[in-house]
Amino acid sequence: MIRKSTVEDTSELAWFKSSYSGGNDGNSCVELALTPGTVHVRDSKNVEGPRLAITPGAWADFLPYLATN
Repeated sequence: MIRKSTVEDTSELAWFKSSYSGGNDGNSCVELALTPGTVHVRDSKNVEGPRLAITPGAWADFLPYLATN
């Protein structure tokens, strides 16, 4: 499930990258911010761009797919 969030909701988030996202330039990955009940996802190359806000269950369902592709 994708959740709608406002700018006010995301202005104080603590964003982090996975330890697996080395890449050549360090910016070719997504960043996450966790809040109770929501996983926020953004593109590290465009931190002011669109963001996803999904349930932890949806994120957990997505991770096995991501690991195999």
